[in-house]
Amino acid sequence: MGHPMRICVVDDAMVSLNVISAVLKRAEDHQIESYSSAVRALARFDETSFDLVLVDYQMPEINGVVLVERLRRLPGYKAVPVIMLTADEDRALRLEAVKAGVTDFVNKPFDPEELRVRVKNLLALRKAQLALLERAESLDLEVQRATRHLRVREEELIWRLSRAIEMRDGSTGGHISRVATCARLIAEQMGLSDHFCRTVYLAAPLHDAGKIGIIDAILHKSAKLTPQERAIIQTHTKIGAEILSDGDSDLIKMAHEIALYHHEKWDGSGYAQGLSGEDIPLSARIVAIADVFDALCTERSYKPAWDFDDALDEILRQSGHHFDPSCVSAFVAVSDKVRNAYSENNGTQFVA
Repeated sequence: MGHPMRICVVDDAMVSLNVISAVLKRAEDHQIESYSSAVRALARFDETSFDLVLVDYQMPEINGVVLVERLRRLPGYKAVPVIMLTADEDRALRLEAVKAGVTDFVNKPFDPEELRVRVKNLLALRKAQLALLERAESLDLEVQRATRHLRVREEELIWRLSRAIEMRDGSTGGHISRVATCARLIAEQMGLSDHFCRTVYLAAPLHDAGKIGIIDAILHKSAKLTPQERAIIQTHTKIGAEILSDGDSDLIKMAHEIALYHHEKWDGSGYAQGLSGEDIPLSARIVAIADVFDALCTERSYKPAWDFDDALDEILRQSGHHFDPSCVSAFVAVSDKVRNAYSENNGTQFVA
């Protein structure tokens, strides 16, 4: 708002242009440009911004109403005040001009003092508009900074909590970060929104949150689990859902559904609800692939780590049975990116 107010006067009569310019130049904070051609004025409007436009109605190339209609379609001119100079008192004409976007009228021949007052009032309106716009832009920047700050803190809290859960599970090999990265790559390949992709990336690490409620004797048992012990392990989905229930944010809501449903299977043979097909939330269908794939590729006390390609073949084999075929197709399409991520990061947390 440090620049002087810029005024453009458009009138095919040179006498009128000279008189109007002389009247308005008495104000020191005005910059005035005058055009006798409506076509040239439009070209100028297209390349610069004015704070007030005065336009004659009767002009040979384009009349004032048409000029204002075109002006209003230009970027930045939706709210710029426009005064129409006219000797015509016809009500229909004035109504047409107002509909086109004219803000005020000055009758020809005009009174210099009236013109100055009307210009002064409309420039004050324009200054208020610009002040509000500047304030809105400033507030928007503040909101963006605050939002970025909150997003960083949100991510930090999620990763720290996820690491605690992973350590409770006895794993320090970066399982949660690999699952998160794979889930995000699948979501991106499926063309899901940026918001969904970020949310699933941050929610996926909480998929096993419920394991903190499983006793160590079962959670860390190296031998084969009994049917009773396996049933207890399977309760981690419900425990995780309880921990993450009643959340207000999209992140916690998605983390809740992933925790509860990531062991469901496409054919309905999974747990804990026995859901099938698209009744299983999409986020859980995506994380199911990422979770199983990483489990196959990770050495456990009861099994060696699978080769990457063998694990990929197993995911393909389970398409339509354990996994959603569309999610499997997306995973296969990004398998090279997954391979690179596994190779480059070697178990460390991936960068978002």
